[in-house]
This record gives sequence, C-alpha cells and structure tokens, in this order.
Amino acid sequence: MTCLLPLETSPAFPPREATAAPERLIEGQPQYKTWELDAALAEAAKWGKIRTGIWEATPGKTVSMKGDTFEFCHILSGRCLISEEGGASHEFAAGDSFILKPGFVGTWQTLETLRKIFVIAA
Repeated sequence: MTCLLPLETSPAFPPREATAAPERLIEGQPQYKTWELDAALAEAAKWGKIRTGIWEATPGKTVSMKGDTFEFCHILSGRCLISEEGGASHEFAAGDSFILKPGFVGTWQTLETLRKIFVIAA
C-alpha cells in the first residue's frame, strides 16, 4: 500500500449520482456526481473518517448544512455562490479554494456546472 496518492480530476470509473434532497432544494434541479477517491480513518484526531474525491454539480440552489463536518474544497471548473446564514456571500470559480467549517449553515448556488476536489473530515 502506498501513502502517496495523486488525485485524478477526471476519474476513469463511474461516479455515484444523486439529486438534491427535496427538503434542501431551493431552486433548479441540480444533479450531483461524486467520485470518492480515498478514505482513511483519523480516529486519533477524533474525526473518525477523512474522505477525498471529486464532486460535480449542475446549476441549482440548495440549503447547505455541515453539522460536525469539516470540508476543504478546491474548484476545478465552474462557478458557485455560497452564502452563510446571517453572514457574507462569496462567489468561487476555477482555481479558488475554501473551507466550510463545522456548524456552517447557508446556501450553495451552483451558477455554472461545477467540479471540485473535496476533503471531508467527519
């Protein structure tokens, strides 16, 4: 087993496909594709599991809630507008990176079909 894993931004295997949960849908009919590339236990850090992969979404707007989850995102293509409840809104595009910390509640609006690298600690 290797401890070095290059991330493929266009994986050769089929993604897991999904749609927005009805209770979180605000606008549009976003479609999601997720290619989970790796997962590791991080019990020593009290996170439980770290997941890494590629995620793609078509335009639409949904409620976003992180709960106890920490997520790092790097946008590969497309654009989104993320608004924190009671706080600021930020637009992100290809090349941008950001973190959604535990407790985040707001909206995620995909403006143009978006693809990102994610690292989630839950």
